Amino acid sequence: MKDTYVTARFFIVGDMHACPQELEALLTALALQPEDQLVFLGDYVDRGPGARELVDLLLRMRDDAVCAMTFLKGNHEDMFLDFMGYGGNYGEAFLLNGGVKTLASYGCTPFMDPAAIVARVPEAHLTFFRNLDLMCPVGEVLCVHAGISALRPLAEQDPEDLLWIRQEFIDNPHPLPYTIVYGHTPQREVRFDLPYKVGIDTGLVYGGKLSCLEITEKKLFQVGKGTRKVKVTDIAEPWAEMLARTRPPS
Repeated sequence: MKDTYVTARFFIVGDMHACPQELEALLTALALQPEDQLVFLGDYVDRGPGARELVDLLLRMRDDAVCAMTFLKGNHEDMFLDFMGYGGNYGEAFLLNGGVKTLASYGCTPFMDPAAIVARVPEAHLTFFRNLDLMCPVGEVLCVHAGISALRPLAEQDPEDLLWIRQEFIDNPHPLPYTIVYGHTPQREVRFDLPYKVGIDTGLVYGGKLSCLEITEKKLFQVGKGTRKVKVTDIAEPWAEMLARTRPPS
């Protein structure tokens, strides 16, 4: 009988924005195993209609110990927390950035007192939102929601940059010894800028796709808005070619 060698896979999921059906289809297609690792880049709520349903799905997966999971905070969770009085930034902008749909998913309206809204959000959901991480380094990869400031070492990053930064990070290289996988800024296709960064927010809630990058075997999983069909693309060869082009000549 041959020995079976199990290789743990490392999945990173982009912005979901309250679209639970597409997330469920994606997770089913991953065929997750206990030894796998799964990181979510945040923005679970707002803009889409199913914030509560999506968080319920994530909590069930976590409780079932499907695999090792890390949940990062997005700027939309930060706004939601601030709106409810738990601290954060820009709670005053929550309703204007898709928060009305999030409230509706919890049976609330924008005209309710924040304390009444908190009372309607399940305690498990509040705990989930309040305990989200800001970053997750795994080997040579650093997962963050929005990006980092190239002017600061990793230990001195400003949470506001990790949740909100855009072009200053996207358009420039950085000195950190990581390939940074980020979401936050929607684009039509995954943006590869190796070895510096990979952007995987492909605008699901705007009619685009939900993207998931698997780092170990270099595969890209994507499901389009309103579908349950998951496309899998092998990106190992183009990944290696992109890295080769950036190496200094010997």
